[in-house]
Amino acid sequence: MESRNREKKRKRREILEKKKAIDESLKAASAHKDHLTAFPSFRQYERNGLSVHLESGCGDKLSSAEKQYILNLLKANMEGPYGSEWPAEEKVKRREMVASEARYIFARELDAPSASASEMSKTNFAESKGSIVGFVHFRFCLEEDVPVLYVYELQLESRVQGKGLGKFLMQLIELIARKNRMGAVVLTVQKANLLAMNFYLSKLRYVVSSISPSRVDPFTGVEKSYEILCKVFDNESKALLQE
Repeated sequence: MESRNREKKRKRREILEKKKAIDESLKAASAHKDHLTAFPSFRQYERNGLSVHLESGCGDKLSSAEKQYILNLLKANMEGPYGSEWPAEEKVKRREMVASEARYIFARELDAPSASASEMSKTNFAESKGSIVGFVHFRFCLEEDVPVLYVYELQLESRVQGKGLGKFLMQLIELIARKNRMGAVVLTVQKANLLAMNFYLSKLRYVVSSISPSRVDPFTGVEKSYEILCKVFDNESKALLQE
């Protein structure tokens, strides 16, 4: 009886220690404002006719121009896939965009004005450091007791798509996740966004997560307009998010 109690205490202690370690990892990752400092080679992307510089940002520190650019690009890229759901979804994204826990990586094109950005808004984004041509919005959070880097948005202007920049940004995201001891990268994709589904599933080898509606309940999940995808980094995360 005594040995059984000792075993229970030991297991309880292990659970608490694990929870504490996860909480500390999430807190440390979220406190870091510029995750690019750990990966200086990723600050520049020069391939396929693009010359892009990456920089970090925080949701509660966005300039008015950055906020307007994000909203314009979201509408340009996502109004179609969301369809009738877009007006409500746009309101949600407006709130998510400026949250203090929101972290950004902005891609700025060097030595070239952003024609499509200027078309989308009269706001002048052609700063001396370059015009924004896309961004990633991500956060560190808990999913099914797994610390994850959740990609809220990966958005690129149409004219810079298909040139490897999206893949480059996701490779960086995965490195940031691993460095900060996250168990996986998780993201949500609209089923109607066929190009994005193919990009993540085929090119980047993400999988439909076990927490995605279509896997939680195939009968009701088919009615949902989105899938939750993931890429896991260890067996424990795989058991909770993939299998």
